[in-house]
Amino acid sequence: MKIRSKDFSVDPGEKAEISKRPTSVGPFFKSKKEYKEILKKHIKEMASLQGLLYAADRYSLLIILQGMDAAGKDGIIRHVMSGVNPQGCQVSSFKQPSAEEIDHDFLWRTTRHLPERGRIGIFNRSYYEEVLVVRVHPEILDYQKLPEELIGMKSLWKNRYRSITDFEEHLHNNGTRIIKIFLNLSKNEQKNRFLERIEDPEKNWKFSEADIKERQYWDQYMTAFEECLNHTSSKHSPWYVVPADDKKNARLIVSQVILDTLKSLKMSYPEPTPEQLAELNSAKKQLIG
Repeated sequence: MKIRSKDFSVDPGEKAEISKRPTSVGPFFKSKKEYKEILKKHIKEMASLQGLLYAADRYSLLIILQGMDAAGKDGIIRHVMSGVNPQGCQVSSFKQPSAEEIDHDFLWRTTRHLPERGRIGIFNRSYYEEVLVVRVHPEILDYQKLPEELIGMKSLWKNRYRSITDFEEHLHNNGTRIIKIFLNLSKNEQKNRFLERIEDPEKNWKFSEADIKERQYWDQYMTAFEECLNHTSSKHSPWYVVPADDKKNARLIVSQVILDTLKSLKMSYPEPTPEQLAELNSAKKQLIG
């Protein structure tokens, strides 16, 4: 069955309604062998397009991964991007902001990690944490040193949504294409993955007591995600709600979205100038002798 990126996107103005979006869909592969073959094909195509992206030097690609703990963000990076040239790709993870980062506006710390033209940037979490985690835990605003008159404003979140959409439109207008992935994990599947981390000694390091504490806010997070998707999915940088209960399926969907985005750029290798052609012919003659 063909994967259609459009099936998972959130159209501008559309109500995302996460509760009605599936966390699991029928597999896009018939066996583990076929899964590996499809993913390998996607990775090979992606590697080729990455080379073209670098050579054309007109666009950059920013991939944003958001989701609840254990949704599979690290696995997406490890498996889907495994064939990408490390020199043309950079991964940035964003956790609790530093003192220096708190002393700047909420977009500052991520802006410093944006990919330059010709490269792919991956944000494992992003500036969206400021309308997700901070919205679920508004007490964090007390540490952000905002002017007092802003903290109690009812329009605070709408203002942040607008800042984000304006920022993303600016990036788009300057050649950065943005893919925003929300890994839609069910609460039951998260429980199973947490239990696996607890029971498997090799995965104990992945588990934190904070994960259990945040799980208690599941409903609040779903509301925050839904509001976020509804306000920040746009024509130039739409959100994709990817069913994440099946890790393999999620990886195939994400890789297809990346491929479709890169192909839409209609890139081509730069044509050599007459002077460059003359240099190439001269070098060829010297090599042939």
